Amino acid sequence: KPFNVGDRIQVGNSKGDVIDIRVFKFTILEIGNWVDADQSTGRVIHIPNHKVFSDDIANYTSDFEFVWNEMGVLLTFESDWKKAKKILQEIADDVCREFVEKAKEEVKRAEKSYLIRYRYLTPIVYTSVKDSGIMLTIRYLLNPRTRRGTSQLMWETILDRFAEHEDIDFAYPTIRYYDNPTEGKPGTIPSGN
Repeated sequence: KPFNVGDRIQVGNSKGDVIDIRVFKFTILEIGNWVDADQSTGRVIHIPNHKVFSDDIANYTSDFEFVWNEMGVLLTFESDWKKAKKILQEIADDVCREFVEKAKEEVKRAEKSYLIRYRYLTPIVYTSVKDSGIMLTIRYLLNPRTRRGTSQLMWETILDRFAEHEDIDFAYPTIRYYDNPTEGKPGTIPSGN
């Protein structure tokens, strides 16, 4: 039995919470589709039991009730990205504190059944560079049923905290004219200018 009533699963392209299991079919309350952040659409989907043998099944909540989520925050190249990264780490640590403690207990339990080994369960902020700016990506654990609320809490806190700093700006795709002789670093200006 790969799932029980109450589990959040995905079978093929259908995702949702299992609300009924019968001899020939099981039923899920759909999530996702046109609704963001894995929230319910309100549609009930009946899936024939033979799909269990022919399609991949993902169970979001069976033995380990947490999933990794990532949230990207794009800053301008001129922003103080180190300060922003520190702020994002503080926010993630604060918002995810209770998830981390619960996840530690879940991992211990899951290790008995599966080869699940997570060395670090605490949130982390990764740095990368994109065409439009510096991407700071927050990676954190959460219960899949709280994804939208947790994301909203993080974003509202980020917006409030970044508003306090003149040297941190969000980036977005733009076209920019760059004049190397007047804007570039002295060692990058072509000779003769």
